[in-house]
Amino acid sequence: MEGYISIRNLRKQFGNFTALHDVELEIAEGEVVCVIGPSGSGKSTLIRCINLLEPFQPESTITVGGTKVEAGRNLEKVRADVGMVFQSFNLFPHLTVLRNVMLAPMRVRGLSVPDAEKRARDLLTRVGIGEQADKYPGKLSGGQQQRVAIARALAMDPKVMLFDEPTSALDPEMVGEVLDVMKSLAGTGVTMVVVTHEMGFARQVADRVIFMDGGRVVEIGTPTQIFDTPQEQRTRDFLGAVLNH
Repeated sequence: MEGYISIRNLRKQFGNFTALHDVELEIAEGEVVCVIGPSGSGKSTLIRCINLLEPFQPESTITVGGTKVEAGRNLEKVRADVGMVFQSFNLFPHLTVLRNVMLAPMRVRGLSVPDAEKRARDLLTRVGIGEQADKYPGKLSGGQQQRVAIARALAMDPKVMLFDEPTSALDPEMVGEVLDVMKSLAGTGVTMVVVTHEMGFARQVADRVIFMDGGRVVEIGTPTQIFDTPQEQRTRDFLGAVLNH
């Protein structure tokens, strides 16, 4: 069965180095998928390929909602429907928090200023920082900036949200506030693909967990399957090292 996100024969090479080896993956509409694995396993490369931030080998195919991901006109459609939150917040420092969130819906979706402002304020309230709307990003904590980044991605009303280790650059005490926002998103109907090293979050929120190593999908299962009864020795070794750390 073809998923809302369909990945077939995905190969990605950096020169002579193969970062992804023939990855096959189907993700259903509304599904929350967490991708775990050691550093350098291809997790971030995988999700960056979904909206072509990382070009992939020509024999590979990715479709999102039936639209093929490729350079050209299709790409604008895909990117309008796919929000992404990075490790670094990538906010515009010269714009207020409010203007950061308003910008893309006005430029890409054609929202009027009043409509964009209302949507931005609603989203900032939803992620718990409505009172920060008129500040500049530099005045906010890392956790607050990452919540602005999530609101900015949601402002485009995306069908898919990609998260690339969104808490890895945060101080430990700020991690929870960002994960709480992400937990509230899960189950709202938006399809989520989350690269994370937060195993508790993956266990609690994911519909499925994907374990990657060496550019390959080693194992896929429910959180209970992956964390309690992993089938592959490599999965067991990784989780043993991470969970007992």
